[in-house]
Amino acid sequence: MADHTNHQSESDTIDTSQSQQVQHLIDTLQGEHISKEDGQSAIIFRMVMSDHLCPFGLKSIDALKHAGYDIIDRHITTQDENTLVKETLGVKTTPQTFIDGKRVGGNDDLQVFLGNHEPETDDDTTYAPIIAIFAVTALMTLALCWAFAVSVFSIQALMWFVALSMCVLAIKKLEDLEGFTTGFLGYDLLARRVVRYAYVYPFLEAFAGIAMLADQPWLNPVAGLVAFIIGLIGGVSVIKAVYIDKRELKCACVGGDSNVPLGAISLTENVMMFGMGGYMLVRALL
Repeated sequence: MADHTNHQSESDTIDTSQSQQVQHLIDTLQGEHISKEDGQSAIIFRMVMSDHLCPFGLKSIDALKHAGYDIIDRHITTQDENTLVKETLGVKTTPQTFIDGKRVGGNDDLQVFLGNHEPETDDDTTYAPIIAIFAVTALMTLALCWAFAVSVFSIQALMWFVALSMCVLAIKKLEDLEGFTTGFLGYDLLARRVVRYAYVYPFLEAFAGIAMLADQPWLNPVAGLVAFIIGLIGGVSVIKAVYIDKRELKCACVGGDSNVPLGAISLTENVMMFGMGGYMLVRALL
């Protein structure tokens, strides 16, 4: 049960084993006591201003509630109070959470402490972005098949899936073109010889994907040729970097700031473009 008044209560007093500086902040700042019977004690200092409600503070409060903590929630309502909290605690950011008298830290530290997240390191890798993109484009393909009464096992369905995936991947690259080119130059064979190719690549991928969706007889050979060439070059580049040179690189396929490792799943993008591009070329010639 939450006490939403801004007055202090005896239950808001920490035990003597905890820092008097923290107690001073509890006494100084307004907020609420979110009581939980038999719950461990937690104290959080977070920004709750008229023009800014800290999202990390909201995440921290939500995590503490779901973990069953008895929470002393103190609100930082002005910049002066924000400065006071940071100087008193010797920290650079808020929110800051204390559990049983010990400072846990900010929201990321709290989530790790509660077991909600794994500790992050500089070399963390994940396939989550590419899996999320392919999952969403697969569902979009199913929706199109449903809307136009097309079999999900048809070539048309496969073309939609490849085209949608290419468009979304191109968008991710264009979000940070400089970041993408930096990563791309680390392994693409053509880009290493012609740097400008790295800057053009996302536009070529987007064009091929959009043209596939348009599925116009006069445009299909061009789109097929573009997809076939960039897919072939990209596939050969990934194979050489990962399987021949045995290099451990991050893939630029979902943008420059991703931690997706360059490897088999990353190769999927190039295989899809190469395969669908080849199909469109053959279909145009027949």
